Amino acid sequence: MKEFQNHPLYSIDRENLDRLFAVDVPSSNNFVELARLIIRYQDFRGAEDLNSDMDKLLKKWSIDRKQLEEITRKLWSEGFRPKSHSSPDNVGSGFDTSDSSQS
Repeated sequence: MKEFQNHPLYSIDRENLDRLFAVDVPSSNNFVELARLIIRYQDFRGAEDLNSDMDKLLKKWSIDRKQLEEITRKLWSEGFRPKSHSSPDNVGSGFDTSDSSQS
């Protein structure tokens, strides 16, 4: 039996995905944001609404996952970096930072 999980960043990711739905002509940041969300939720057992909406967004932008991967690989290889106004919640898991307090 498949047990569904709740992702701790669901509400933030829901807001980001809703914002992306308002975009008709995606920018580099939009492509990277969608790719990041797809990677985060691709094997996640839960948040089916997000996965479904990400597929709808790909259709809206007339691309598939393979094309999105090609676009974002090219962007990163050309030196793309997210804009500074990005939320710190958008990158990484939070577990990749060191604890500054010493025991």
